[in-house]
Amino acid sequence: MDVHDKLDELTAIVENARSMPLSSSCVLNRGELLALLDELRQLLPEELQHADLLLADREAVVAEGRAAAERILAAAHQEQARLVSETEVWIEARRQADAMQAEVEAESARMRREVDDYVDTRLANFEVVLEKTLSTVRRGREKLHGRHELDELGSLADAPDLGEQVAGAEHGA
Repeated sequence: MDVHDKLDELTAIVENARSMPLSSSCVLNRGELLALLDELRQLLPEELQHADLLLADREAVVAEGRAAAERILAAAHQEQARLVSETEVWIEARRQADAMQAEVEAESARMRREVDDYVDTRLANFEVVLEKTLSTVRRGREKLHGRHELDELGSLADAPDLGEQVAGAEHGA
């Protein structure tokens, strides 16, 4: 039996006790009532000890829950700090990458202009050389043509008189 059963038994005895006429008092068996109270006294320390153990266990569970919650919060704060740090690192890395890309694009454009200028200068020099070569070739060809014309004139000078050739041609015709 536990404390509750003993209290129920005491309540039943008082409820079933014979009442005194014209009063709210009742007649109770003193021996029976004292025996039940002694049993109740013996049960109470055991029940109180059990309740104390439950309270201590409850407090230990609550303390363990609080400690676990604190560990979870600390881990969450660390994770938050790590994520913020990674985000800041990522943002800084992205900013540096964008700056480097802009710098590389500017350097590439500058180098492209320099290469274009160099190639244009080389082509202009080549054009001048080619034009001089072409001019030399033209003059050479003109001299060559001029010599052929002189040779033809010279061969005409070596030939009998042109008038005689024409008259001879007319007679033969």
